[in-house]
Amino acid sequence: MLQILPADRRFYVLIPRQIELPHGFALIYTTPIIQMVCQQFQPFLLKQQDVFQLTTDDIESMIDLTTRTQPGPFLQRTIEFGPYTGIKHHNLLAAMAGERMHLDGFTEVSAVCTDPEYLGKGYASHLMSLVCQHIIERGETPFLHVRTDNERAIKAYERLGFEKRMDVFFAIIQKKPI
Repeated sequence: MLQILPADRRFYVLIPRQIELPHGFALIYTTPIIQMVCQQFQPFLLKQQDVFQLTTDDIESMIDLTTRTQPGPFLQRTIEFGPYTGIKHHNLLAAMAGERMHLDGFTEVSAVCTDPEYLGKGYASHLMSLVCQHIIERGETPFLHVRTDNERAIKAYERLGFEKRMDVFFAIIQKKPI
C-alpha cells in the first residue's frame, strides 16, 4: 500500500502516540494536541452579528487568515469537506469556523480562528456555536483538535461544553523521492 503513495506529497495524520515512520518517509512536523468532544453544548451567540457562508470565492482570504493564525491545516480544497462560516469587517475576513472530518455520528469543527485585531470579541465562540448547532441538529456530535499550548482556545471550548477525550499527536509526513 505504501508503494502507491505519491512521492513528495505531504500527508497529515492523527495518532495516539508519537509516530514511527517506515523506511522511505520523512517526518516534516509533529505536535501534541488534544481531541475534545462536545457532550454538553452551551451555545454562545452574539446579538446582531452578521455571519456569512464562505464560498470558493473566499478561499484566498481563508488561507490568508489560517496562515496568520495557524489553527491547523487549511488548504485550497479544504472548503469542500463541509460548510464554513465567517465574520467580515470592511469586507475583510475577521474570523471563521467550519466542518472538516465526518465520521459515523461525529463531525470535526475545523479552522476556528480569529484575526488578532479582533480577538476578545467572542467571534470564534459565536461561529463555533453556529457550527455546533448545525452538527447537533443532524444528530451528530461535534469534536475538534487543539494544540496543547493553546490555553485560550481550550478554555473557550470548555465553556461551549467540550471535554477532553484524549491526547493525540498531529504529524505531517512525506514520502521521500525514489
